[in-house]
Amino acid sequence: MIARSVAIRALGDMILSDVFERFVEKSPISVMARATMEHALSTKSVDKLFKAEAERQYTKELLFSSVVDLMGLVVSKVQPSVNAAFQAVSKTLPVTITAVYDKLNNTEPQITGALVTQTAARLAPVVRATGGQLPGLVPGYRVRIIDGNHLAATERRLEVLRGSIAGPLPGHSLVVLDPALMLATHMIPCEDGHAQERSLTAEILALVSANDLWVADRNFCTTFLLFGIAARLGFFAIRHHANLPIVSSGTIRQCGRTDTGEVFEQPVTIKDASGQLMEVRRIILRLDKPTRDGDAEMAILTNLPKLAANAVAVAVVYRNRWKLETLFLSLTQMLEGEINALGYPRAALLGFAIALVTFNILSTVQAAVRGAFGVEKVQAEVSGYYIANEVRATAWGMAIAIDDGEWERFQTMEPKAFASQLVKWALLADLKKFKRHPRGPKKPVPKRTLYADKTHVSTARLIAESRKKAP
Repeated sequence: MIARSVAIRALGDMILSDVFERFVEKSPISVMARATMEHALSTKSVDKLFKAEAERQYTKELLFSSVVDLMGLVVSKVQPSVNAAFQAVSKTLPVTITAVYDKLNNTEPQITGALVTQTAARLAPVVRATGGQLPGLVPGYRVRIIDGNHLAATERRLEVLRGSIAGPLPGHSLVVLDPALMLATHMIPCEDGHAQERSLTAEILALVSANDLWVADRNFCTTFLLFGIAARLGFFAIRHHANLPIVSSGTIRQCGRTDTGEVFEQPVTIKDASGQLMEVRRIILRLDKPTRDGDAEMAILTNLPKLAANAVAVAVVYRNRWKLETLFLSLTQMLEGEINALGYPRAALLGFAIALVTFNILSTVQAAVRGAFGVEKVQAEVSGYYIANEVRATAWGMAIAIDDGEWERFQTMEPKAFASQLVKWALLADLKKFKRHPRGPKKPVPKRTLYADKTHVSTARLIAESRKKAP
């Protein structure tokens, strides 16, 4: 109660309307999310980005910021479709729904990628200033986890798709996650749904800086990428692909274990296409239980110095790849990251990018909550799903009740001041509303042998019969 009263008094520094203050008191998480959205996606900054990045598109009547706002309603599940979102805000748009779709279908990939990069850069100092940053995986190194995400097959609305039996893939992208900030820092969009991750190696290397540590699955294990990272004074911990040959190898020695298996280390030498050699460490993890793909062991290639991370530490770092997989899962469970009605690749990729931006906004809110209540407590007890649900349930009512002008002050606030405001609001949150409910161990699925001769059965009849048999 003392913390809440202090936080409420602290809000006196800002002149807020009575309605705004009621939302702060009743749903501070929703207010934090909307304010963070304003800070990350101000109208001026988004339209300025479009003007700087667009090569063939131009702004006539429909601003790019208006398209982003509209798509945000769909991605956050406030509205069920692009058409529904357009109807809800049509009075504020001087165009038809056809013009909106034209804008979506033709937004160039470099604009899409730049939108994610710019908003992440805008939110990164805020996360740091909240005090809710997660511990670094390897001290002194900036970890970057990268993985690809192929967008799910869409509906066959386009004429070229109507006769196709195969599922139409609208594209895929590579996403880079900063696991300490829990922000998707970059998105590399690709309109070809069949393209492999390694075809985008040049774009990945353009993002590498000195002292970066890149963590990736075996699909990224190519000499072009490994030698490219090293040439830029970066480091890698990438799972060894069988197609990457080892020129020479040393003795394997046991180094300890993680909670998933025994860890071994082996010095090896690899060679690129030009004949250049590089000595790296091959970390082998012999698993207690095979992976879902049936692998009993996995090997990780790394050029990290032993003093920076021993073999066990490298295995632990690689295991943190799941954080990016969790992000992808969040985009399907908490958000509408893959809109199956958007068949054009550029529209689908823009929708996915806005989902990443929305994830970053919610992640910044969670960082402020960690700053207010402690990292360990929030990580153990608070569910991001329920935070997203709270925001979604309140967003439309808050948009109606609070004038847009009241949010403009958050667009230009300095990161430290804005982070301080977020933490003050976070202190008003009732964490019990967002309590995590960890799932217990999965029960084995029994083999289905009953009623094999029937197409359908009545559940109600089966329940009635079971009750008759019960003692």
